[in-house]
Amino acid sequence: MLSAAGEGAFLTGSAVFFTHIVGLSAAQVGLGLTVAGVVTFFFAVPLGKLADRIGPRRMWWIGATAQAALFLVWPLIGSFAAFLVMMVTLELVQTAARTGRNAYTIDVFPHDERVRSMAFMRAARNIGYTLGALISGLALAFDSDALVRAVPLLTGAILVLNAVLVSRMPDAEHDVVPETPVEKALTSGALRNRGFLLLNVCDGVLSTNQVLLNVVIPLWLVQETDAPRVLLAWLFGTNTVLAVLLQVPAARGVNSVDSSVRAARISSVFFVVSCGIVAFTHDTIGWTTIVLVWLGHVTVTGAELYQSAGRWGFLSELSDPDRRGEYQGAAFLGETLGGVWAPAAYTFLAMEWGTPGWVIIAAIVVLATLGMGPSSRAAERYLARTQQPATA
Repeated sequence: MLSAAGEGAFLTGSAVFFTHIVGLSAAQVGLGLTVAGVVTFFFAVPLGKLADRIGPRRMWWIGATAQAALFLVWPLIGSFAAFLVMMVTLELVQTAARTGRNAYTIDVFPHDERVRSMAFMRAARNIGYTLGALISGLALAFDSDALVRAVPLLTGAILVLNAVLVSRMPDAEHDVVPETPVEKALTSGALRNRGFLLLNVCDGVLSTNQVLLNVVIPLWLVQETDAPRVLLAWLFGTNTVLAVLLQVPAARGVNSVDSSVRAARISSVFFVVSCGIVAFTHDTIGWTTIVLVWLGHVTVTGAELYQSAGRWGFLSELSDPDRRGEYQGAAFLGETLGGVWAPAAYTFLAMEWGTPGWVIIAAIVVLATLGMGPSSRAAERYLARTQQPATA
């Protein structure tokens, strides 16, 4: 919760800080974020391997500490070059902390409690993001440069406390790093598990519910319906509340590969229903439009909740216990490849093609979901082969 509160506080006011305080253009901000994302993509697996080498809790703590330190020096940024270096570094240390945290979570909880524990953590992080956004929103409301400059310092202070708490966590099983047999080291890397990579590409397609939630439906509401713009606040408020209250129930019973596939299929049903509801609002008026857009946002929230539960189940069940950090990095690669194209494609399909475009969006998700069963079974077979005792 502390981690999310710190990040939420700064993210909410980051656009104002970068443009108004640092003096960057919107194009420079966008370029910096893109470069940071590309660099992180290529370093995801190496950072995962590092987490396996030094232990997930240590990786989590190092990343959390570095993240706090970077936010504390944000006010010193005065140029695009400094901003670019800072953004790349920040994305890398955030990825390191997230990789360590996720691997630690899988490692430290008993098998049947892993997904449920991740659901509780996600609910807590949603609360943290909301509190952080509230803090930053109050600072922005007073239209004071001094308060805007103070936001990254407050963020850093919150994250320092987070890092202190992480440092006091007990070691998990793989924080005492065993020697990996040479045969396994050469043959069982996460990038060799093609079923796992394909599974996460498919899951990345399914995770484009976030594109629908945050980009396409808001644009559709503003440009293609007669619904009032103030409805956007209610949509995102409803999403936050549902994510906090229903994430744990949605994850209940997800403790195997089969139950993870089932959760993914439920997610795709919600996704398709949302596409149908929102597409229908093009020809409605008044309260009918308002209610239907709200229902479309609620159903895509259902897609988000079940997709998250399924993803945690796959990571828990299909990661090599000795390479959980590396598998976290590989999952990030697959998910990025599965969804990086979606903002442009979905926006074009929905806004330019209307109903046929929504049908295509739904079809893309259905096809990806159909691929998750075979790819998860292929990942299982790979693990079964590589985890057999090495022979001379």
